[in-house]
Amino acid sequence: MAPTHVTSRFLELPSLRLHLLEAGPSRGPLVLLLHGFPELAESWREVMTVLASAGLRCVAPDLRGYGGSDIPDDGYDLDTLTDDVVRLAERLRPGERVHVVGHDWGGVIAYHLAMHHPERVDRLAVVNAPHPAVMSRRVWRPDQLLRSSYVGFFQLPWLPERLLTSRGGRWVPHAIRAAMVHPERVPPEKLAPYAANFARPAAARAALAYYRCAVRGRLAPRALKRIFSPPPPIRAPFRLVWAERDIALGRHLARGLERYFLGPCEVRYLPDVGHFAPLEAPEAVAALLLEHLAPERAAQSAVPASHAGASTTPGASPTP
Repeated sequence: MAPTHVTSRFLELPSLRLHLLEAGPSRGPLVLLLHGFPELAESWREVMTVLASAGLRCVAPDLRGYGGSDIPDDGYDLDTLTDDVVRLAERLRPGERVHVVGHDWGGVIAYHLAMHHPERVDRLAVVNAPHPAVMSRRVWRPDQLLRSSYVGFFQLPWLPERLLTSRGGRWVPHAIRAAMVHPERVPPEKLAPYAANFARPAAARAALAYYRCAVRGRLAPRALKRIFSPPPPIRAPFRLVWAERDIALGRHLARGLERYFLGPCEVRYLPDVGHFAPLEAPEAVAALLLEHLAPERAAQSAVPASHAGASTTPGASPTP
């Protein structure tokens, strides 16, 4: 496949300016790629080039509060974060369904979007983010509580901000590399923009606001209603890509998904890859995404999914 260039631009939404990375033919099937914490749209660059070379139009925004996007004082609750993506999709492809891919926090937003705005989602793929109902049920396992203890730390005042911004934000690249099995695959200069982003106190506060709103917002009336009600089933065909060596999320969170989906639901595992799979194993992730989002184009991929080191497990795998 010919090399595909990734371009950058800003897009004004009604109440937010987003910084976007874009690649691929302008009228190709649109794929929105949503990054996680503590990342940027840049995390998807290598994945985007593979998908774009297969004819998909790829757009990766810096989410609210990240990178070149605006850093408002509020709006970090899940409904508003999801509305940002809905407005982005409508601006790019009015009235059309789009493919949505999310990793980590981007995956949380992607699930929420598919559940509450099914008319906007064609196919859904998530990388290392559990379905929210699965997370709610299984986060109480002692091993997962330990893995998720950082969320409690993020509720503290000022100290998490001090950590993220210390030494010019250099803790962030260190944490990302520590969560990889093969950090040597990602050169230090690749992560320099992440440090620069988190060197800004406002950006650090915004990223932490995702976690603070998620925890404190669970006491709001709308959130309490959701806790005691079954989540809307997701209609879109779904694939979960799960890197098995995730230090933050246990493999048990990738099991027992079928009850939450009306359509096809499957899990593909990436052995010997850590939490930041789009950075650590972009070709393998891209191959699995392409196979799901555009199976008719996957045969032309430079890295067929069957050779990407992945194993397959249906979403109906038994619950431990």
